Amino acid sequence: MGKLKIGIIFGGVSEEHPVSIKSAQEVAKSLDAEKYEPYWIGITKDGAWRLCDGPGADWEISSARPAMLSPDRNVHGLLVQEDGRYREIRLDVVLPVLHGKLGEDGAMQGLFELSGIPYVGCDVQSSAVCMDKSLTYAVVSSAGIATPRFWVVTPDEAPDPAQLTYPVFVKPARSGSSFGVTKVSTEQELKAALETAREFDSKVLIEEAVVGSEIGCAIMGNDPDLVAGEVDRVALSHGFFRIHQESEPERGSENSTFICPADIPAEARSLVQETAKAIYRALGCRGIARVDMFLKEDGTVVLNEVNTLPGLTSYSRYPRMMAAAGIPLSAVIDQIVSLALPGDI
Repeated sequence: MGKLKIGIIFGGVSEEHPVSIKSAQEVAKSLDAEKYEPYWIGITKDGAWRLCDGPGADWEISSARPAMLSPDRNVHGLLVQEDGRYREIRLDVVLPVLHGKLGEDGAMQGLFELSGIPYVGCDVQSSAVCMDKSLTYAVVSSAGIATPRFWVVTPDEAPDPAQLTYPVFVKPARSGSSFGVTKVSTEQELKAALETAREFDSKVLIEEAVVGSEIGCAIMGNDPDLVAGEVDRVALSHGFFRIHQESEPERGSENSTFICPADIPAEARSLVQETAKAIYRALGCRGIARVDMFLKEDGTVVLNEVNTLPGLTSYSRYPRMMAAAGIPLSAVIDQIVSLALPGDI
């Protein structure tokens, strides 16, 4: 059997474009050259697709050629522009290393479905549901799992600040990496927080503040065979956790550190892992996801959010949790690619 021709898509038009590039760079370091023939497809901030040599610093200009993923199933891969003509490159599988809107919200997954190419990660439906926090909460709560109390604010709605019990969090319903999130402690802060959230999404959530430890669990697999990584805990010195907001996140956060394995009792660890699996199943996830939760003092686990294409950077939580469980990123890549492939490849 020859090498698998794998299309690795990174970049994208969301606010998480730089994070995606860093994730792709870590994938490049961990990709087994004996198993895979990679085709690196970078998407610029303005939405142009480029076939390049890899996710290096100059990927947009160095040997980059216009390319697109064809929705024609007979092509089953890329159309690359060369010398004024398009050349077809058949792919065996696609690994999206994308975060945020038009990357993990079901839009890209819809293109994969049209193309007929197997792809890593959640399908259209679960990607779309997990991207919208209000839909995530609705599905998970119907499965009997605790979620924060929340209110949906439409674009033309102005909620009455006096009706809320503070503090609350105001956040875009469909965004990631804490972009547009504000902790609101008084009525006077609500209007500005709503305006900030609406810079990222017209649909806004107001959530009760859950008192508890912020914890996460990396999940890999297809139901019923799921693997949970080690649980981590976010240790805050002040404020609230804002991933990817630092100018140099590789050097750490100014208000948070990660403890992995989490310094919680064994019984709580098992409960967190089993709850994460239950959430993953309820939402129809497959392949890979990171489930973020709260662990309250009374032992209750409450969902925070689900990331269907979690960060894979050098400082990201998912690869750290899997590594702590004895599964390095190279093995994670092998496993999630294998899960995406049909049995005859």
